[in-house]
Amino acid sequence: MKEKTALVLSAGGMFGAYQAGAWRAINERFEPDLVVGASVGALNGWPIAGGSSPEEMIERWRDPALRQVLTRRGNRSYRFDPVPLREHARRIHEQFTPRVRFGLVVVKLQGFGNCLVEHPNVTVDHLQATASIPVCLPAVRINGCRYLDGGLIEKTPIWAAVEMGARKIVAVDCLRVSDFWVNVGMSAFRKLKRKRRIPEDVEITMIAPEAALGAWEDAVFWKRENVERWIELGQRDAARVLNKSFR
Repeated sequence: MKEKTALVLSAGGMFGAYQAGAWRAINERFEPDLVVGASVGALNGWPIAGGSSPEEMIERWRDPALRQVLTRRGNRSYRFDPVPLREHARRIHEQFTPRVRFGLVVVKLQGFGNCLVEHPNVTVDHLQATASIPVCLPAVRINGCRYLDGGLIEKTPIWAAVEMGARKIVAVDCLRVSDFWVNVGMSAFRKLKRKRRIPEDVEITMIAPEAALGAWEDAVFWKRENVERWIELGQRDAARVLNKSFR
């Protein structure tokens, strides 16, 4: 029986443009049997699972309208208005329907645990919730429970792909920031829960930048020059890694 191969996409905000570049190189090598994402990785993964070409993905990231997804609020409880993110999630949800198995990860506020949600159970609410960064955006209520950003505990949800049956995984981790205190904060979140163990027979190919892609502001605010640089870097890194290790 053919081993299931998964594409796993990490959290990372605007650094998600790196994943679009990586998808261009990955798409030349194989078609994933399933796609899993957290946060922006889910917002990228849904179109990929729905048949989006690398060029479509890249053009979406080049669109200046993306700068509106995270829009500052006034003196409110949260830094950003959740409505533009929800509209972005709605457009993606309506435009694509997964052709291969798709799963995303959200964090349930009560108990602070990772939850895997698979298509066809993925709604606009789930796509919004998986990218709802604490403090920046409010939790999303789904069926009476509140959910937050899927990358809080594990930024790259390899465990979810394993749970869906994958034994060969290509993971794209774009979340590398240069800010010391941001990294400290992210580490603190992830220490709240023990990571799930991955079976030894699972083959993992990791694609990630060698250095930080930028500061936290770069991960939050869209800039054309950053997007172009990250797309190129993602494609180059993915091609290099796949040429060496993926068979």
